[in-house]
Amino acid sequence: MAIDPAASIRSHAGISPRIHQSAFVAAGARIIGDVEIGPHASIWYNCVLRGDLNRIEVGARSNIQDGTVLHVEDGHAGSAGLPTLIGEEVLVGHMAILHGCVLEDRSFVGMGSIVMDGCRVASRSMLAGGALLTPGKAIGPRELWAGRPAVLRRSLSEEELASASEGVRKYLALAESHQAAGEAFGAPVVAAIDDSRAGK
Repeated sequence: MAIDPAASIRSHAGISPRIHQSAFVAAGARIIGDVEIGPHASIWYNCVLRGDLNRIEVGARSNIQDGTVLHVEDGHAGSAGLPTLIGEEVLVGHMAILHGCVLEDRSFVGMGSIVMDGCRVASRSMLAGGALLTPGKAIGPRELWAGRPAVLRRSLSEEELASASEGVRKYLALAESHQAAGEAFGAPVVAAIDDSRAGK
C-alpha cells in the first residue's frame, strides 16, 4: 500500500477507511471514516473523501484527481441516505465535487464539475469540465452532458470513449511513477538551482 505519510487517514464513529494494498494515496489527501478504496485506485494530492454520514467506495483502477472532494448524505425518516459510489476505471478530473452520487464503471467527470445528491453517471458517459449536474439527474450510457445546469448535448464518439480508456491507463502509470519517486516518503526532493542558468 502506497500511502504518503503526509496523507491523513482517520477513523470516524469507530469506522476506519479500508484501502487496498495496491492503491496509491498521495500527500495531502484526507480520507475519513467509512471509505473503501479498491485495487490500483489512486487518490491524488489534496483530495478529501469524508465518509462520516454514509459510505464512500472507489472501485478498482479509478482515479480521483487533485483537489477533488467526495462527501455523502445521511438518511432521513428511516431512509438509507445517499452514499457516494465510484465504480471501476472511472476518471474524475481535478477539483471536482461529488456528493451522494453514483459514477458507474468507466464513466468520466471533467475538471471542476459538480455532481449533486442522487445523481447517476452511467457507464461510458461523460460530464464535461465545469458542469453542474443538479440533484436527481441521470446521465445515460455514452452520453455527453455539459453546462450549468448540465444538459444532454450529444452521444460520445468511439474516439472519445477510447480517449477516456487511455486516460485510465495513463493514470495507472502515473500512480506508479509518483509512488516510485516518493519511495522515501517524507523526504522532500529539491533540485539545486544552477545560478548561471538563473542569470546570476
